[in-house]
Amino acid sequence: MKNLTARYNRLHRNSRGTLWMLASAASFTVMTMLIKFLGEDYSAALQTFYRNAAGLVVMLPLIARNPRETFRTSRPGLLLFRATAGTAGMILGFYAYQKMPLADANALSFTRTLWLVPLAAFVLKEQVGPRRVAATMIGFVGALLMLQPSAASGFGLPATAALVSALLIALTVTGMKVMTRDHTTVTLMAWSAVLGFVLTIPGALIAWRTPSLMDLVLLSAMGILGLVTQACYIKGMAEGDAMVMAPIDYTRLVFAIILGFALFREVPNAVTMLGAGVIIASTLYISWREAQLGKPKPEAQRAD
Repeated sequence: MKNLTARYNRLHRNSRGTLWMLASAASFTVMTMLIKFLGEDYSAALQTFYRNAAGLVVMLPLIARNPRETFRTSRPGLLLFRATAGTAGMILGFYAYQKMPLADANALSFTRTLWLVPLAAFVLKEQVGPRRVAATMIGFVGALLMLQPSAASGFGLPATAALVSALLIALTVTGMKVMTRDHTTVTLMAWSAVLGFVLTIPGALIAWRTPSLMDLVLLSAMGILGLVTQACYIKGMAEGDAMVMAPIDYTRLVFAIILGFALFREVPNAVTMLGAGVIIASTLYISWREAQLGKPKPEAQRAD
């Protein structure tokens, strides 16, 4: 163990970040595989309930340290809206993973970056130039390419659910940017964990099914993998440069193709992969522009 730790510490920080990002992509893909595998017996709402229950269990020790301070807020309405959007987005996302090929659902989930551009302009009042607007429009063309074969094969509703899920997740990210101005990360996570769990109870009761011991283990593993994915992603971004780390997240599409074929005999068609490529290229460009615009520049320089 000491030798491994020493070798890890000798790596360049971008190399360390890459390892964490790959771990995040791999754990996310395994989680979506479990979502799809368990989807034959457990609805998306019920799976989301178990996912949020696992998150709440992990958060309880942090909440117990100082509950009053942890839940202190001046914007309960915005917190409720963020939790509602996040819960609905998770349910729709789980539904898409259950019904669609893993690669298709993963590729459509990347459109959350595209949704962030108009949200940044209209909600956060950020200046958005023509280049990012053009990249966003091209990205949605890629999404339409992916929707075409899905609609033709009868999967139009799950594909639409994936897009709406990406929009709702983008709303939660936008809300987080607003809330972090006067709320700590622990406060936001605590509210999300509690409200997310409570909001999933009605849907879980409607579709309730008492799991077998093995299914309970798999459902718990699915929830834990969701937390592992977040932790590895945050660690990866903290270790390495954001612009170097961001493209590595797209390796989960490769993992999804491999797992989808190995376990479910899914073979993405050419149009789907073309659409996925357009989405990835557009989101990478938007991420690159965000990084460029975040650098110091002359005041006279116009935003793109």
